[in-house]
Amino acid sequence: MSTQTPDTDDSDPQAERMARKDERAAEREEAASTPDVGDDAITLKVFRYDPEVADKQEPRFDTFHVPREPGITVLDALIYARDTYDSSLTFRHSCRQAVCGSDALFINGSQRLGCQTQIADLNDSETVRVEPLPHREVVKDLVVDMDHFYDQMDAVEPYFSPKEDPDGEQLQSRENREKIKMSTRCIWCGACMSSCNVAAGDNEYLGPAAINKAYRFYFDEREGEDRQEERLRIIEQEHGVWRCQTQFSCTTVCPKDIPLTEHIQELKREAVKQNLKFW
Repeated sequence: MSTQTPDTDDSDPQAERMARKDERAAEREEAASTPDVGDDAITLKVFRYDPEVADKQEPRFDTFHVPREPGITVLDALIYARDTYDSSLTFRHSCRQAVCGSDALFINGSQRLGCQTQIADLNDSETVRVEPLPHREVVKDLVVDMDHFYDQMDAVEPYFSPKEDPDGEQLQSRENREKIKMSTRCIWCGACMSSCNVAAGDNEYLGPAAINKAYRFYFDEREGEDRQEERLRIIEQEHGVWRCQTQFSCTTVCPKDIPLTEHIQELKREAVKQNLKFW
């Protein structure tokens, strides 16, 4: 007589319940990590590059979807992408008021400040393409090496040299202040230098920002005459004002609306007048 062994169930009901619980928790976590950006979301395409990570050494673009909100700037969108999707996304920013100059970027094909650029004002506000400043070595993602820019600024000796040691206040006329007012607005963002085709091909060219800084001090009525001549010699050298081709690209992209090209041309005229003296 044969005996039949009853079927046995090796499954553990408690283990199954725990597994289902873990699955539901994972689903909730995934739903929480995928924000609802709405149907009118902004598509943000961001340049990525990290020389210190093996699988990120090849430049690429990552796409992020950002909710569209009134007044949202490119910097706001980048901060959202970093905080929501990828904490390794790297870019510079500080004051968020277009004063520090640290967040100059190449946005939809033009040099702009991220904090000053509202996405609604862009020609294509559906897809925003953000890249590091051209003609600069990329350190990581949207961060570029600014050392060369700062060296060029320092080359024009951007500090005040009065006619004589001050014996009290050194007053400036209202008219003279008005003349140099625009040149003092420079925030050292580097947008103008990045847009300049001459600077792209001539690494020794002083560039529009540095020449504008020289303009600011040269035309200050409190500057000593000997110091004026020294400053003029600096900017009229081979890689100075005469390399400017008057393309106005620097003036176009300047976030502070400084008439950079006009300032360069005015310094050219000063150099000519200085060389034509017959007395």
